[in-house]
Amino acid sequence: MLEDHKIGTMPDAPKFRSLFGPSFILLGLGLGSGEVILWPYLTANFGMGIIWAAILGITLQFFINMEIERYSLVRGESIFVGFARKFKYAPVWFIFSTLAGFIWPGIVAASAKLIGIVFGIAETHFIAIGMLVLMGLILTLGPILYKTMEKFSMILIGLGVPAIFVLTVYLANSADWTSLFKGIIGIGEGYNFLPAGIPIASFLAAFAFSGAGGNLNLAQSFYIKEKGYGMGKFGGRITSILTGKVEDIRLEGTRFEINNDNLRKFKTWWNLINKEHFMVFWATGAFTICLLALLSYSTVFGNVTPGSGINFVIFEAAAIAKASAPFVGTLFLIIGGIMLFSTQMTVMDATSRIMSENLLILNRHKWETKKLPAIYYSFLWAQIVFGILIFLTSFREPFLLLTLEAVINAGAMFVHIGATLYLNLTSLEREVRTSLPRILVMIFSFLFFGYFTIRTVLQYL
Repeated sequence: MLEDHKIGTMPDAPKFRSLFGPSFILLGLGLGSGEVILWPYLTANFGMGIIWAAILGITLQFFINMEIERYSLVRGESIFVGFARKFKYAPVWFIFSTLAGFIWPGIVAASAKLIGIVFGIAETHFIAIGMLVLMGLILTLGPILYKTMEKFSMILIGLGVPAIFVLTVYLANSADWTSLFKGIIGIGEGYNFLPAGIPIASFLAAFAFSGAGGNLNLAQSFYIKEKGYGMGKFGGRITSILTGKVEDIRLEGTRFEINNDNLRKFKTWWNLINKEHFMVFWATGAFTICLLALLSYSTVFGNVTPGSGINFVIFEAAAIAKASAPFVGTLFLIIGGIMLFSTQMTVMDATSRIMSENLLILNRHKWETKKLPAIYYSFLWAQIVFGILIFLTSFREPFLLLTLEAVINAGAMFVHIGATLYLNLTSLEREVRTSLPRILVMIFSFLFFGYFTIRTVLQYL
């Protein structure tokens, strides 16, 4: 049984620069799918005229993420606690859909393959195993889990994005940049918006995962709470069971009374966190997608390319090396490998958080909140052990499992967008609810992901 909210006072917002962090982590979640692989593949085969969809996709995710942030900012608890207050069996769905959606460690397998090529190692599954163990050690030995993820994500993006920018500026000519700017408004080579023959399923997948995907967007709720945004200041943080100082973690949140002073502080917070998420997640994310797509377009457009998986990235690296110098292609493989490594580690963190908190919610009547770190690390290392067992067997990329992941992740976004909008409109006070334009964006996103879910299911049936 969940306890009622405590009542407190909305804290004053800090200086803007102190708020940076949560959006870097969420941006890191998206680097391993749409940014590195899907959009570069599509633009290499169909030109820059489709890049408008990447901009639209990440724009929709900006608004989705901000509604997730809104709940935790006002209630000081994760959005999963809010869902459980409305829907008794919501935790069961989120544990199942998160596990089924991300159980296959495909991102680290791709990372290992890129690094294996750089060092001439054919048995890349051993590299993948080493990477999984390294991820576990990083997350386990860092004293405060949130700070570990924040620092890692900031360093990666701070180094990776400028490197991609320099590489793109060096290789792309003025005609390529013109194609990019035209593509942002839907003008392609002989078509507007969508070319003939583009695989709609691949296009919708790239559109849907311009940013994070599946239940991963909801992890933003944890990150802003542990950063201390708004009422999340009173919630406590997960710390390492080996090196961290135990903090008093509250599962249930704290709300504030509706009065002029608290509303003034809320509006200040809301304006600042919108700005932080816009600058880091939307602007940096859109910039990175465009750069990686343009780099692909400028080097391999017009050539026959392999499939849309990791083999395409290898093909692109060879084209970059041919257009510049061999070490530049190697550098691209290293950057891609590090990006994918970071994405897999962030996925491990986010999924472990989601499943551990929802399991605690289900057992709230008999488990104390102080068990949360132990539950988190149990899920984390269970995923790592499962990944190691997969790589030690011949069970390689099972089609059925990958299909299930695609269907579950599409459906998970459909469910959580509708649930988030419903939760905010029915649980939050009128003075702090979302505006009509944002409601309309959420409804559009809900309908789109409903269509995407049906389309994905029908494709595999």
